[in-house]
Amino acid sequence: MITSTEQIQTTHFAVTARGLSKTYGRGETAVAALKGIDISFPAGKFTAIMGPSGSGKSTLMHCLAGLDTATSGTIHLGGTELTGLSDKLLTQLRRDRIGFVFQAFNLVPTLTAEDNITLPVALAGGTVDKEWFTFITTTLGLTERLAHKPHELSGGQQQRVAVARALLTRPQVVFGDEPTGNLDSRAGAEVLGMLRRSSREMGQSIIMVTHDPVAAAYADRVVLMSDGELVGELANPTAESVMAALATLGA
Repeated sequence: MITSTEQIQTTHFAVTARGLSKTYGRGETAVAALKGIDISFPAGKFTAIMGPSGSGKSTLMHCLAGLDTATSGTIHLGGTELTGLSDKLLTQLRRDRIGFVFQAFNLVPTLTAEDNITLPVALAGGTVDKEWFTFITTTLGLTERLAHKPHELSGGQQQRVAVARALLTRPQVVFGDEPTGNLDSRAGAEVLGMLRRSSREMGQSIIMVTHDPVAAAYADRVVLMSDGELVGELANPTAESVMAALATLGA
């Protein structure tokens, strides 16, 4: 059974993994993508996950978000263990308590910005919290763009719509998979600034996979991976400190 919101909020961490392993294939062709990962992500903080190609960072995020199943180990979202949840309960958990921002904006082209933002609530048969909707769309600078369709918005505006959609249900954690990968530097900085604000001003927990040291510098903490293992982390990162750390990993 999914833990109540009241119970969830008592936990210090948004997401915790213990002994997390993921192996693809069997026998001689088996590939260990994650090797016994132990990690916790503090609630209300912005964490970036980085590492060379093939380091396991995307696999880690997909397992933490319930998009992929681990071979062994446990994952807790607040007070709820994801490991072993039925498909139905896992789908419900992702819908109600997790937000996603992907490299592709994943907006419905025939819907307005407002309808794209409220789509998950509509699909779940819920009611939009109008006060919260107004707050996040104002904070994200979308007030004058709500009646526009995606093709009438810039890339940065489209991604801000995706961020608003992710925040609308007040998720316990927002996962970002290269959220600025399709944006130019100015639009990317705009979106990253909004993600940082959502963490610092709204208390939103954010976990982002990125290959970009500049993007990672917006986070409170950078977790470094190599060959399916955690190999270090940086607090209060700068683009320079991230680049130096990645250089030691051959990234």
